[in-house]
This record gives sequence, structure tokens and C-alpha cells, in this order.
Amino acid sequence: MHSRQRLQTLFILFLGILIGVGITVERISQAERGQGETSIPYDQLQEFSEVYSTIKDKYVEEVSDDKLMKGAIDGMLAELDPHSSYLTPDMLKEMQVETEGKFGGLGIEVTTEDGFIKVVSPIEGTPADKAGLEAEDLIVRIDEEPTKDLTLMEAVKRMRGEPGTDILLTVVREGFEEPREFTITRDIIRIESVKSRMLTDRIGLVRIIQFQEDTGAKVRDAITQLKGEAEAGLGGVVLDLRNNPGGVLSAAVEVADAFVTGGKIVYTEGRVGSSDMTLRANADDVLDGAPIVALVNGGSASASEIVAGALQDLDRGIVMGTSTFGKGSVQSIMEMESGGGLKLTTARYFTPKGRSIQAEGIAPDIVARALEVKQPDKEAERIKEQDLPGHLQGDGGDGENSKRPSYLDDYQLNQAVNLLRGIMLVGAKQAS
Repeated sequence: MHSRQRLQTLFILFLGILIGVGITVERISQAERGQGETSIPYDQLQEFSEVYSTIKDKYVEEVSDDKLMKGAIDGMLAELDPHSSYLTPDMLKEMQVETEGKFGGLGIEVTTEDGFIKVVSPIEGTPADKAGLEAEDLIVRIDEEPTKDLTLMEAVKRMRGEPGTDILLTVVREGFEEPREFTITRDIIRIESVKSRMLTDRIGLVRIIQFQEDTGAKVRDAITQLKGEAEAGLGGVVLDLRNNPGGVLSAAVEVADAFVTGGKIVYTEGRVGSSDMTLRANADDVLDGAPIVALVNGGSASASEIVAGALQDLDRGIVMGTSTFGKGSVQSIMEMESGGGLKLTTARYFTPKGRSIQAEGIAPDIVARALEVKQPDKEAERIKEQDLPGHLQGDGGDGENSKRPSYLDDYQLNQAVNLLRGIMLVGAKQAS
């Protein structure tokens, strides 16, 4: 189905904090790294040598070679982008084994912005989510230590810890008059990647929390289950990608492939040929053409943006919500002879029509911002018939059918349901 050009795609879950999604892993030997035609900047290396020697000889305190070299490497990578970094052997090992959707930590993906640590998205149901962290929060202190100018990996190292231990994060958020503190208890994160349920008699919901290796298969299973529950037939689906920080690239492709019947899903371009790949769809459509509304927001990143962009470009679904995060770059992990690794940005993602996701994100077809539905004060609420003692029951009684649908309390989801109803109504009239 796909041309992968010998690259193995992984979802990086590092120390309980998601710091990269859709990452390609390529082992490059020392000999291979030396086969390029990169010119040697002798003048700059001479200057570096002079600075290095001067620090070693005259700095007020003795500094180890390891510390200076690590600082030099971190400094080089910090000049590139927030996602490129050096991995110690221990970091690389953690990164390689924590790819199964079960790990210790907080349950957030973070990046850097203006020298601070920025939350891309908390994962639903994790300690970070339960504590109230939100997409676009800026973490300015970790256990009262400033995060200003910390590298992403240094911040991750500070936030890791044993499950059951607490961490204090100081957060700046639009709307806060001053920074607020959040105490979060670290935990083992077990993520159920797909949840689904019927919203109305003919409209189903498929929510993807995170893209894991088996998410594509789980989405197909969820659609099959919804079809079985919809007695009048499954007329449409809301695909909820809000606050989904991404995950396995292949899973994103499989999810999009479940709904589209052909063409490109996503492609990447980099400076070298091995970074270029094109991923295409098969001909089947698990929904048999039934309409889709994909919900996105600022916490929808990387793999989520790939799915939304494919549905949009291939005219397979309507994207509703707010603009996505804009994480459209590919990171390659290159193992070093020392046992460490280099996480380096090597390519950019593009939608089927050639739109770059990086920094731009996916703009929704229909903007629908989240609204907080506030219940009126009890004192101000008018007395209704149902409040009177001994009132008669309606024909619906107190049974299941009389309950308020839960999606009505979610404005964006409610709007998606209304849109699907309209599409289904127009389709029914055209068919008659």
C-alpha cells in the first residue's frame, strides 16, 4: 500500500511526556555519515578550538570536557528547531522501548516557544488532563525552577519521575491574570486510543485519543460496531481529533485510508532522497460514502493533521473546529557510535494537494469555537412544571429516551451533529 523507502516509523513516547510524533528511525553508521560531500569549515573550527581552550584555561571554575562538548552540541541543535536534540544512550533506550501506549509520566506533548515550554496537548484521561492543563499553556516553572531557555530534553528530564510522585508546574495561560500552579501526580499512562458511541439513532462518534500502532484497526472495528448499533443504518460519523497530539505515522495513514478510496494521503520531502516518501490509499471505504465531519482544534497535531488534511484535500469529509497546531515535520533518530542518538528534523509533511502542514496547520472548512455552557444560578432559575411535587410524567417517562443527549453540552460536537443531519437530509432528498 505504501512506499516507505526502508524507514521504520515510530511514535516517540519519552519519559511520559510526548515530544515527537510521526518520527522516522534510521540507523546510520559512522562510515555512512562520513560518505557525504559536506565541506569542512576550517576557519570556524579554529575559532571553536580557541574558545574551547580559553574556557578550559581561564574560566573561574574548572569545567569538564563532557560538559563543554554537551553544551556545544545542544547549542548547535537549539539553533535549528524545537524538535532536534541530542539523546544520551539512556534517553535513546527509553525512546525506543516506550512505543506501546503504556508509559510513566504526565500524559502531555510539549514543544518550545519563545524560550518556554509549551503544551501541545494533554491526552484525555491522563494526569495532565485531569489536573486541568490545556493546549497552548506555557510552563514557566517546573518545581519552582524557571524553564526559560531550557532545551526540550532538559525540560523532559525534569518532568520525569516515579509514578506516584508529585510535580509542581507553574503555567501562564491566556485569560489568567497571573501564573497559576498545578500539582500533578505522575502515573503509568495507559491510553485507550479509540472510543466510540452512537450520538443519535443514525450518527456515530469515533474519537481518537492518540495514534498507536493498532489505531487503524480499532477505528475499523469501531465503525463496524456502530453499524450494528444503528438500526436505521449508520448515516454519518463525527471523527473527533481534538486535543490529539499525534502518534504513529502509519496509523494516521491507515485511519485516512479507511475512509478514502484512492490517491495520496500524505507525502514528505527533505534534502536527501531517503527522506522522501509518498503514502497512498486503497480503494475501500469502510463507511461506503457516508458523510464525515472531522473535529479539530489547536491541540490537534501531526498525525491528526495528516488525517484532517487528507479528508479535506480528497473531498471526503468536512473539517470543523479551529486551526490545528501546525506540527508538520519529520524527525529521524540517527544512532551514534557512542551509543547516543541524534534526533534531527529531516523532512516536512504535505497534504495530498501539496499544502505544508508545518507552522501553518490545517484551517477548518467551518470555524466552530468551543463554548462553555454555564448552568443558570438556582436562585435565578424559574420554577418549571417538573419541579412541582406530584407532577405528571410526560409520555417519555423517566426512561433512557428522556435523558438529555450528552453531546448537547459540547458545542462543537453539537454543531458537527447538526451539520451531519443537514448533509444527510440533502442526500435523502436527492436520492428520492
